Amino acid sequence: MREITKIMIERYALNKLKYDFMGYRFNDVQELSFHHLIIPRCVCKDLYPHAGFLDWNCALLVRNTSHDYLHTIEKYDYDRFAAISSEMIDENIKGYLDYENLKAIDDILYSFEMEYYNETTEKGKLIVPEEWTMRLLREKKF
Repeated sequence: MREITKIMIERYALNKLKYDFMGYRFNDVQELSFHHLIIPRCVCKDLYPHAGFLDWNCALLVRNTSHDYLHTIEKYDYDRFAAISSEMIDENIKGYLDYENLKAIDDILYSFEMEYYNETTEKGKLIVPEEWTMRLLREKKF
């Protein structure tokens, strides 16, 4: 695990919260991955050492759910991807995971899910698998 990831886990008390910047639960911090927020990794490789793994350009996401989901949204609806990224940038600026940002992200995700419900990829897989809809604000308790 990168040192910056460890710092971000501590800074945002993710060990205690057990959810990521998009409101997805995890059991072990090893499930988290670094998501480049402002400058994409492909650009960071040229601009910064270590591919730009910097705290101001970071959101920690669950690798197999929220991170994959966000990149799927990027492929199908860049405006929603940008809106979610903006909410996570706001969380990063605030220095904590805020309910209002998580609610805004959940609303964007829900609208994407309603639009792409039962839609499939060229390979016949669901664009939005059911496990991607299981997040903090969709649970009975918060």
